[in-house]
Amino acid sequence: MSAYFNGVVVRSAGARPAVEELRLPEIGPGQVRVRIKAAGVCHSDLSMVNGTVRSPYPLVIGHEAAGEVVEAGEHVTRAAAGDHVVLNWQPPCRECWFCERGEPWLCATSSGVAALENGITLDDAPVHVSLGLGAFADYVVAPANAVIRVPSELAFEKAALLGCGVLTGTGAVRNTAQVAPGESVVVIGLGGVGLSVVAAARAAGAAEVIAVDVSEAKKGLAEAAGATDFVVSSDALSKEIRVRTSGRGADHAIECVGRSATIRAAWRATRRGGKVTVVGMGSNEDLVQLSALDIFSSSRTLRSSVYGAADFDTEIPRLAADVLSGALSVDHLISDRITLADVPEAFDRMSRGEGARSVVQL
Repeated sequence: MSAYFNGVVVRSAGARPAVEELRLPEIGPGQVRVRIKAAGVCHSDLSMVNGTVRSPYPLVIGHEAAGEVVEAGEHVTRAAAGDHVVLNWQPPCRECWFCERGEPWLCATSSGVAALENGITLDDAPVHVSLGLGAFADYVVAPANAVIRVPSELAFEKAALLGCGVLTGTGAVRNTAQVAPGESVVVIGLGGVGLSVVAAARAAGAAEVIAVDVSEAKKGLAEAAGATDFVVSSDALSKEIRVRTSGRGADHAIECVGRSATIRAAWRATRRGGKVTVVGMGSNEDLVQLSALDIFSSSRTLRSSVYGAADFDTEIPRLAADVLSGALSVDHLISDRITLADVPEAFDRMSRGEGARSVVQL
C-alpha cells in the first residue's frame, strides 16, 4: 500500500535541499522496501546538489545507507522482512560483459547511472532518486540486488558507512593500488573516504602513511585513522613529500578529492615508477594536463578506483565481520549525528572541510 514519507529533495542544481513529503509506491516483483535507519553524508551527494555531477531534478539525494527490510516482493530470495541490510548504489546485473569477467563495479547496466525514477512521486509527479536509491529518506524502494544482509549486531550507523566510504577507501588500497607492506602512501583529501584509505593503508602494512588536507583541523582525525604524518596541502606539497620519502616521492599517492589540481599534486608526489590512484569523482569539464614527456620519463601508473574495485556481495559481509571482530574500526569516521533536516548544514560543513562523516539517524 502506498504511503507518504519524508525525504531530502533538491529541486535544481545549486538549490538548497529541503525535507519534503513524498509518496512511496507499492513494491513490485524483485523489489524490496527498506526503512532507512542510518545514512552517511557523502561528497558525491554534494556533487549532485551543486551540479558538479549532472543529474535530473527534482532529486531525492542520499546513497550511503543501511536499514531494515520491511517488505519483499515476489521472487525475492536474498532478503526478507526483518533483515538488516546495507544498500548498494551500483548493483551489478551479473550478466553483462564486465560482470561475467569479474568486474561488477564496472557493470554496463548500473555503472554511471546518476539518478533514476522508481515510482516515488513529489507533488503527484515522478521524482528522481540519486544513484537509484534516494536514501536521505524514511524509506526506499530498491531492486533486491541492491541490498546485502549484515548481522543484526552491527550498529546501523556503522553499517551505513560500509556501503560507500569504507568500501571505496578500503578497496582502493587493497584492490586497485594493492599497497604492500613497507611501502609509502600519500593520501590527499581526508573526508570519510580519505580517512578510510589511511586506515586501510596502515592495515596493509604501509611503513609511511602521509595524510594531506587543506585543513589543519584534520590532523587529529588522520592520526586517529593511523596516519604516520600529516601535511597541510600547498604548492610545495611534492617537496614536502620527498623530504619524508628519502627524496624519491611516495610509492603510492591516492587522491580522494576529484579535482585536476589534486590529481596533478598526487602525480608529482609519487616516485618514478610509482602508482597514482584517483578515488575522487570530479567534473567532466575539469581537465587534467600532464606533459607527454613527463608521462614517458616518470613511468608512473595513473588509474582510477571505481567503488573500490570491489564486489559488493562479498566485500560487505567481510567488512561487517571485521568491524564486529574489532579488526576494523569506523568510529573515528563519524563526526556528527544528525537528522534529515540537518543535511543542508552537513553539506555546509563538508564544503568548509570540517569533520569526517555526518550520519543521518532515523
